[in-house]
Amino acid sequence: MSSARQQLLELLAHKSFRLGNFKLSSGATSDYYIDCRTTTLDAKGSRLTGEVFFDEIKQRKWNAQAIGGLTLGADPIVVAVSVVSGTLPGFLVRKSEKQHGTGQRIEGFREKGARVVIVDDVCTTGASTMQAIEAAREFGFEVVGVMCLVEREEAKGRPNVEKAAGSAPFISIFTASEVGAQHVLQTADTNPIFAVPAVCEICGRPAVTNNPRFRCAAHEM
Repeated sequence: MSSARQQLLELLAHKSFRLGNFKLSSGATSDYYIDCRTTTLDAKGSRLTGEVFFDEIKQRKWNAQAIGGLTLGADPIVVAVSVVSGTLPGFLVRKSEKQHGTGQRIEGFREKGARVVIVDDVCTTGASTMQAIEAAREFGFEVVGVMCLVEREEAKGRPNVEKAAGSAPFISIFTASEVGAQHVLQTADTNPIFAVPAVCEICGRPAVTNNPRFRCAAHEM
């Protein structure tokens, strides 16, 4: 793992990962929450986010002409990548067309036919990512790649996004399990980590602790 990628993972685990009882935007409840904006709007986090996303885009050889996503989760990612790259302009997708002025839904870069990458912070159901893909194509962009910072690995998020993306590949920088496991490492003094391979008694994911039971990062409490 690159230095920037590892630093970003550590920052997400420290700033963005929380255990507790939370209601998600999908209406479901969860025993953990990942608020990526506490990382992507952090000065160091913004730089690292831009570097990691831009490196991935270059490695994939998508030859993108712009980067964008649905407001609000995508906003700091779009700006970070644009600034770090020095070459990729950004665009933001409104959740609905504004009711004044030009009434447009796409803000910023607006070159029809351009090759673009759609980004998002967290993918749970994939709804916001799918909205951005649909709006970008309706405008006239060619979507060549789709990326999220953290994939929660639930609620059919990945298959939903992959279906909407079609031939454009969907890439997650991290999974919630990876961020959760890093969070456990950072709090190892109160949550002893497990050295022998095992699975979570609740969901079957890899266990990261045996105190008090075999649990994964999401269910350790």
